[in-house]
Amino acid sequence: MDNLFAGLISSKTRIKLLVRFFFNPQTQSYLRELAKEFNVSSNAVREELNQLTKTKLLKSQKSGRQVFYAANTKHPLFSDLKSMVGKVMGIDQVIDGIVNRLGDLEKAYLIDDYAEGKDTGIIDLMLVGDIDQYHLNDLSRKTERYIKRKVRALVVSRSEYNKFLPTLKDRPRLLIWEAPDD
Repeated sequence: MDNLFAGLISSKTRIKLLVRFFFNPQTQSYLRELAKEFNVSSNAVREELNQLTKTKLLKSQKSGRQVFYAANTKHPLFSDLKSMVGKVMGIDQVIDGIVNRLGDLEKAYLIDDYAEGKDTGIIDLMLVGDIDQYHLNDLSRKTERYIKRKVRALVVSRSEYNKFLPTLKDRPRLLIWEAPDD
């Protein structure tokens, strides 16, 4: 993982856990799910979860036989780690390079894997507004080269968004930008 965290943290599993939990703090996961997703042993994940829980960066909650982990939003380093994870995943560059330059944009959402904190290399966006597709494609290509990730955008009008909303309820999504109220 050639990123900001790789020089600071030697454990690739710990880096993946920080990205997973601090990118979208509403995310909750359990041990076996994480081991399968990261393709590492459950013992390796358990060791890192225990360390992050002991330092109170993560909180845990038992539900039946499973223990769910989530970011501790009350930790003094929470906002700093969340900001660092956003930089690692390139979302700050997506916002600066694409979203802020599109013109008549109302909302921008991350959807699917990235909304769950999974760094798959493909950033899926849903943009609500009246956007010039050619300009969007140009900005996306430039941003992709810079962040070394693919950007896919679904552009919908406000009425299309309202129709699409029931379908979205079952998909992970994270609001990353909203036009200020005038």
